[in-house]
Amino acid sequence: MVVDELTDEVVDELFHALADATRRDILRRCLAGEMSVSGLAAQYPMSFAAVQKHVVVLERAGLVTKERHGREQRVRTDPEALRKAKLALDQLEATWRGRIDRMSALLAEDSGHNPPKGTKS
Repeated sequence: MVVDELTDEVVDELFHALADATRRDILRRCLAGEMSVSGLAAQYPMSFAAVQKHVVVLERAGLVTKERHGREQRVRTDPEALRKAKLALDQLEATWRGRIDRMSALLAEDSGHNPPKGTKS
């Protein structure tokens, strides 16, 4: 999926999921490989249900995939989703850099050609 195809809703989901420190930590832990939800839960000072809810938010945003292996749910980070988040940020940066460049050009043009009112040239 190209970043131009990312809807505002998808980008909102991505960054909502990434806004939480626990969810970012879960992503980091899963980058090394698949982890079980119960294995993740054992690493946090919160209930299994709370960790499971964090995983659901990450899954809904497309940042992780979850598969059932017997009685265990295994979680894996989806690197493609992380690339989408990076592309969305790159697109925002390009937009703002363009705006700043245009403002700089306008200010330079204005200061070079139009002296402020009330001054003598």
